[in-house]
Amino acid sequence: MIVGRLFLATLLGALIGLEREKHGRPAGLRTHALVSLGSCLIMLLSVYGFPSNISRDPARLAAQVVSGIGFLGAGTILREGTSIRGLTTAASLWVVAGIGLAIGAGFYLAGVIATVFSVLVLAYLDNVEKKFIATKTEIIQAVLSDKPGVLAAFCQVLGNNGLSIKSINLELDEENQKALISLQVKGHNIVREKILEEICLLPDIFNVKWN
Repeated sequence: MIVGRLFLATLLGALIGLEREKHGRPAGLRTHALVSLGSCLIMLLSVYGFPSNISRDPARLAAQVVSGIGFLGAGTILREGTSIRGLTTAASLWVVAGIGLAIGAGFYLAGVIATVFSVLVLAYLDNVEKKFIATKTEIIQAVLSDKPGVLAAFCQVLGNNGLSIKSINLELDEENQKALISLQVKGHNIVREKILEEICLLPDIFNVKWN
């Protein structure tokens, strides 16, 4: 029984990890399998690892798994410029830990169903998100006055219109006291005319080119 639970927990964790591995995520098949196996082992220890004549609370060790997995999940979150990657992988590790606990407690049906749902979410909702909530990445180049607050006001207009800045390149022309910037922006339902109109209303903006 114990071997079966450990094997099932490892298998279910590996199924979710396989999907993450296919997408080249930092936590893949082995990581997810081990997290599920370890969670299952801790739950088994909570239930069967202590003499019956000793007062015990199986939920205590399980609670430590739920909170402790956050440290591992945090290691998969990466920041690239103003974007953050790895949140989905961190969430999948948290789910896998729950699956391992469920299998260790003998709650097989819930563990299997949670695995199926997790794989479906990871494999198919990404395509749905890209199709219906797709975002576009574009390049904006501008020549600004090299004065305090000008760049901040420029970026504020972009943020107010739902654009996030993926990267920014800044070159200073000290002789003419100008700054040449190139921003990679990303957003949904971008209305160029409205954004450009607001930018043109800003002082000390000399030229804007949107590719």
